[in-house]
Amino acid sequence: MARKKIREDEEAVIDMTPMLDIVFIMLIFFIVTTSFVKEAGIEVNKPKAAQQTKQKNANIFIAVKDNGEIWLDKGRVDIERVGARIEKLLAEQPTDVVIIQADKDAKHGVVVKVMDAIKEAGSGLKISIAAAKG
Repeated sequence: MARKKIREDEEAVIDMTPMLDIVFIMLIFFIVTTSFVKEAGIEVNKPKAAQQTKQKNANIFIAVKDNGEIWLDKGRVDIERVGARIEKLLAEQPTDVVIIQADKDAKHGVVVKVMDAIKEAGSGLKISIAAAKG
């Protein structure tokens, strides 16, 4: 009878510690490798383009509205502050491409000033202009 009682008390127990270790390591890996996109914060009416290419490593978006407002990182920015804000964003998360989302009715002069500010903030930055498909 003693043997039967010992067998009933011994149940199969699965040690969950190694699995939890692996889950936490994967969680840390995904947190570290995640890239966050700095969106402009507004939607603009982009001009249509017949030819376009997709930029894969773009993390910084600047929007220029038709009334001349400039938006960066979900906030309105003066033209004098664009360069400083881009330098700050590049320090937080380095990238080599900045995308300008200019409204189709935006003034050409404002877009050129934004492009100049981007070039002053980072000499190796590539500037892309966003366009709608069509």
